[in-house]
Amino acid sequence: MAPLFSSPANRFLHSSRPDASGRATVAGKGVLGGHAGSGRGKSSRGVGMKGAKRMRKLVRDTIQGVTKGDIRRLARRGGVKRIASTIYEETRFAMKAHLQLILRDVCTITEHSNRKTVTVTDVIFALKRQGRPIYGFDDKGGSSKTTLY
Repeated sequence: MAPLFSSPANRFLHSSRPDASGRATVAGKGVLGGHAGSGRGKSSRGVGMKGAKRMRKLVRDTIQGVTKGDIRRLARRGGVKRIASTIYEETRFAMKAHLQLILRDVCTITEHSNRKTVTVTDVIFALKRQGRPIYGFDDKGGSSKTTLY
C-alpha cells in the first residue's frame, strides 16, 4: 500500500522502481560507494583514497615557442624580403644564446640584492653593463623626455 503523504524519507523507503544497478541511492548518488555515476569527479575512487590524478606536462624546449611566424615578423620589421627555411632554427639558437647571456647577469644582480623577483631595473642594468642600453630608460627609472615650461 502506498503512503498517505510523500516525503523524501518515504520516497526512499517505498520506491516503486528499484535503481537500475540494484543498489540503494540517495539523490541519485550511490550510497555504497559504487564506481559508475557515484558523483566523485574524474578519479572515480571512494573517499579516503589518494587525491585526484594530475596530468604531467611534457617538457619540451621552450625556445620552440618562438614560432616561424614570429621570426618572420621580426625579419619583416628588419627589412628582410625573403627567408630561407634554414634561418628559423638558426634564429632560435641565436636568440637562446643572447638571452642566456643577459639572464645570467640579471640573475646575478637579483641575487646580489637579496631578492627573488627580477625587476625592470635589473634588466636595464644588465643590458647597460653589456654595452646594449635600452633607449628611453635613464638612471632614475623615469622618462628621459625633457619637460618644457
